[in-house]
Amino acid sequence: MQSALDPAGAEAADIYALFLVMVAGGALVWLAVVGLLLYAARRREAPWSEAAAGRLIVWGGVAFPVAVLLALLSYAVWLMPAIRPWMAHSAPGAGPIAVTGEQFWWRIRYPAEKDMPAFETANELRLPVGARAVFTLTARDVIHSFWIPALGGKMDMIPGRTNTLSLLPTRTGVFRAPCAEFCGASHTLMAFSVVVMEPEAYAEWRRAQARGTPATESEGERLFTRHGCAGCHGLRGVAGTASLGPDLTLFGQRGTVGAGTLANTAENVARFIRNPQALKPGVQMPAFDMLPDEEIAAIADYLVELE
Repeated sequence: MQSALDPAGAEAADIYALFLVMVAGGALVWLAVVGLLLYAARRREAPWSEAAAGRLIVWGGVAFPVAVLLALLSYAVWLMPAIRPWMAHSAPGAGPIAVTGEQFWWRIRYPAEKDMPAFETANELRLPVGARAVFTLTARDVIHSFWIPALGGKMDMIPGRTNTLSLLPTRTGVFRAPCAEFCGASHTLMAFSVVVMEPEAYAEWRRAQARGTPATESEGERLFTRHGCAGCHGLRGVAGTASLGPDLTLFGQRGTVGAGTLANTAENVARFIRNPQALKPGVQMPAFDMLPDEEIAAIADYLVELE
C-alpha cells in the first residue's frame, strides 16, 4: 500500500491532519470569493457608494483572507515539531538504522541490538509497530529521496552528507516506499517495501538474520559461488559479506526482485540474472546470459527458497 491519505504512522497522521485543515481553509476562502462574486454580480438599482465599496474591499478582500491564511500558517508551524521530531530517539538499546540510496536500490544496515550483531540487508525494511525508529540517510552516487508515504514525510539522501529522520509506526502491514527524487534511468523502478510487524515477530526476524543463511550444499548454492555471484552479493553463513551489490541473505523472504521491479518468483529472478538491463536500465549488475538456462534456473530456485 502506498498512500499518504491512509496513515499508518504518527508523523503521517499529523501530515494528513495538516492536509485536511489546509483543504478546509482553502475551501473557506474559495467559498467566500465565490459568494462575493455572486453578491457583486446581482442586479442593483443604485450604484455602490465609495464607502461601502471600500469596506467590502478591506473586510472581504484583505481582512478575511489574511485571517484565514494566518490561522493556517500558525497551525502548520505549531504542528511542525510533531512532523519532524528531531530530538526523538529510537527504542531503548537500539541505534539508528542506516539507509543508503544507490543506483537503483537501497542498502539497509541494522545496528547491533542486545545480544544480536549488526547486519545488512537490501530493498526491504522491517520495523516493530509502536516503537520509534531513527534513520540515518545518505547516498552513494546521486541524490535520492527516502519516503514512506504511509508512515511520514520525505527526506533527501545526499552524497557526502548524512540526514536524520524519525518515524513511529502505529499499524502493522506492508507499505511501499518509492524514491521521491529523480535519480536516473530506472528512477521509477527504485522502491522498497516496509514491513511493520508485531514486536515478537520482529525480534524473531532479527534472530533469523543474525543466524544467517543455512548451508544447503545444493546445486544452486554451488553455482552461486562458482559463477562469482558472491563477489558482489553477501550471503551471510554461506558466502561472506560482499558489499558491492545487495545482500541476499534470506532473500526468499522479500516480496520483490530488483528493488520493487518484479515479484519475487524463481522465473523473475532468472530473468533478472539473465539480462538485468532489459528489466532495469542503468543497473550496474552485468548480464549472465552466457550461462546455460538450467544453471540460471538452479541459482534462481536456490535464492527464492532462502527463507
